[in-house]
Amino acid sequence: DESEEEPKLKYERLSNGVTEILQKDAASCMTVHEKFLALGTHYGKVYLLDVQGNITQKFDVSPVKINQISLDESGEHMGVCSEDGKVQVFGLYSAEEFHETFDCPIKIVAVHPQFVRSHFKQFVTGGKKLLLYERGWMNRWKPSILHEGEGNIRNVKWRGHLVAWANNMGVKILDMISKQRITNVPRDDISLRPDMYPCSLCWKDNLTLIIGWGNSVKICSVKERHASEMRDLPNRYVEIVFQFDTEFYISGLAPICDQLVILSYVKEISDKTAVECCARPRLDIVQPLPESCEEISSDALTVRGFQENECRDYHLEYSEGESLFYIISPRDVVVAKERDQDDHIDWLLEKKKYEEALMAAEISQKTIKKHKILDIGLAYVNHLVEKGEYDLAARKCQKILGKNTELWEFEVYKFKEIGQLKAISPYLPRRDPVLKPLIYEMVLHEFLESDYEGFATLIKEWPGDLYNNTIIVQAVVDHLKKDPQNRTLLRTLAELYTYDQRYGRALEIYLTLRHKDVFQLIHKHNLFSSIRDKIVLLMDFDSEKAVDMLLDNEDKISIDRVVEELENRPELQHVYLHKLFKRDHHKGQRYHEKQISLYAEYDRPNLLPFLRDSTHCPLEKALEICQQRNFVEETVYLLSRMGNSRSALKMIMEELQDVDKAIEFAKEQDDGELWEDLILYSIDKPPFITGLLNNIGTHVDPILLIHRIKEGMEIPNLRDSLVKILQDYNLQILLREGCKKILVADSLSLLKKMHRTQMKGVLVDEENICESCLSPILPSDASKCFNVVVFHCRHMFHKECLPVSNTISPVQFCNICSAKHRGPGSAILEMKK
Repeated sequence: DESEEEPKLKYERLSNGVTEILQKDAASCMTVHEKFLALGTHYGKVYLLDVQGNITQKFDVSPVKINQISLDESGEHMGVCSEDGKVQVFGLYSAEEFHETFDCPIKIVAVHPQFVRSHFKQFVTGGKKLLLYERGWMNRWKPSILHEGEGNIRNVKWRGHLVAWANNMGVKILDMISKQRITNVPRDDISLRPDMYPCSLCWKDNLTLIIGWGNSVKICSVKERHASEMRDLPNRYVEIVFQFDTEFYISGLAPICDQLVILSYVKEISDKTAVECCARPRLDIVQPLPESCEEISSDALTVRGFQENECRDYHLEYSEGESLFYIISPRDVVVAKERDQDDHIDWLLEKKKYEEALMAAEISQKTIKKHKILDIGLAYVNHLVEKGEYDLAARKCQKILGKNTELWEFEVYKFKEIGQLKAISPYLPRRDPVLKPLIYEMVLHEFLESDYEGFATLIKEWPGDLYNNTIIVQAVVDHLKKDPQNRTLLRTLAELYTYDQRYGRALEIYLTLRHKDVFQLIHKHNLFSSIRDKIVLLMDFDSEKAVDMLLDNEDKISIDRVVEELENRPELQHVYLHKLFKRDHHKGQRYHEKQISLYAEYDRPNLLPFLRDSTHCPLEKALEICQQRNFVEETVYLLSRMGNSRSALKMIMEELQDVDKAIEFAKEQDDGELWEDLILYSIDKPPFITGLLNNIGTHVDPILLIHRIKEGMEIPNLRDSLVKILQDYNLQILLREGCKKILVADSLSLLKKMHRTQMKGVLVDEENICESCLSPILPSDASKCFNVVVFHCRHMFHKECLPVSNTISPVQFCNICSAKHRGPGSAILEMKK
């Protein structure tokens, strides 16, 4: 079948002994047990078969057709009925046996599912009547009629305590516990002969019966009747939950999960004769719906002799535990199985759906038996190569080939043969596993011949130990002879030299190319000895990075060496020395004199900060250079620093003519003579006078300036300036008064604190000593009179030990504290007793 929809079942003929039987005889019926099969034939034989179709036992039951075989659930007892009216029920492994011959063909027999148990020794037979046989007292079999009068009994199925049978009128269900018939499901199409189009019955579970008759399917559910509804009705009833029609006549049915397997008898009009004839039977899987069904899959089966078969010649039996379905026809027995993952993968491979097949195999690798993931993967890669999808094929190699180096090398050579080495190069393993160096060299040569950028990428990405570095270096050198300025090849050659530890050559190339990795290379491999004579090149390439690197590694390349190398490039020399000065003001002190000229030439904005911060700069030299170049601000700073403040002020006034700057300078110097010079210079310049009036109020008495102003001189904003002077004066008065109040308040507070402190008593006990004689301050005999002098500083003396004061002051002070300093804690406190 070319359909894109995967079949649900797979089929195979039951062979071995079955083939041998059906060559001489024809199958009439079969029943299935989980352990074995029982096959009945038209010549009255019953064969027990294993699941492969091998004969294990044979019974000669009758000379005519076997109509039905029934087995109990244990598989130990069998019931057989035949066209000549014979019925046999016997034990396969015991001597237990029942024989009966009726005067009419017996179409059906069904033993109780629990027949092996002694109190369930029951079976039913069906011809014109439905008879129940029960073994009673003294092992006698007692028959009783369950139903008659509606034609021949055509089929019967026993499940649990329920027996379902079909006659010419419809289907009945009997409850064996209550012996009540609980339903009658009438036949839909009465025009069909019941012997030619028999009813198919199947129990899905203990309470669900599936009926197939003609082209109609009914699924019936046996339910308990509510106690309030019983009255004279059976305690159970049947509800038809699904009902639908099929396209063809039903020969058998079976459940599969929540779906149905239906064996259909098909007739079609012959294209040659235009006459209706028998076609191949169909096995359909359908999903029941309340009033219809959805077809899941449909397969036409090529059974032997299908052209001569009728609907009644086909039967469908199934094994519940293994989902095996047996299609029985007179000349053939076909087994249908649910497809497993191996079958699913087979179908995917057949449809060239390799990726899905590979995914299915990976998911089910523990359960698949027929397929190997590697084989599927290799087939997938070959398929992609055939389609020309080389990149995808190469990408899949990573996952499929894994760590198998032989397969990797085989695939690489295959890609080489078709000229697609570039496609597989990004996916070659680089670690665990590693292929032979020849493989990697072969790929690199392929890129070197046609794609320099791709070659450079591989050299950067691949570890250098994958290939012979010397061979690749020589190949690159040969190509550079043809194109010596090729930047890509030069950069790649530098990387190869780096791996080969020929850092000097690599560095030369990087500097020639002005490559950003040059600094990383120097740091990583400590190449400072190699760059001693290449400092100018490095500075030209990136002065900021070069200076940082040189300053960070002063121990490897000294400051003197760098300055010497940059002697002919003063602009670079300035950059280096400037950054050195920023880091440490003292390290390059021997070059500070040189730096004055460098700053003046290349970086004047930083000259004044340099002069302020440097303590090693020769001021005379700096002043000479600044005066030569007429650098006023720098000259003013140097003059003030050299103590020539008056010249500095004069320069500000004459050269800069900036009164604010002059006033600021005078404030910094805080020199009265300087203020006098400033006033003298400004007295005939009204704008300068205004500036002075606005700013000198807090430093110089404004009256000195005001008295010197010539009468009649027009001074801009004089009123505002005078108002500001008065405001500043008032502010100063307020500040002084405020400070005075704070001072008085603080003094009073401290005086009170001192008074409180001095009013406190002082503890004197036997542990205290005289600071003069060092004996205990208190006498051993406390009854005697004694005089003790105690100062507020806590020093104590016997009065007789205290030196006589030379002063006439009544206040006496502690000798110890007076020697250090006289304070408020040294006054006397006399104690007498």
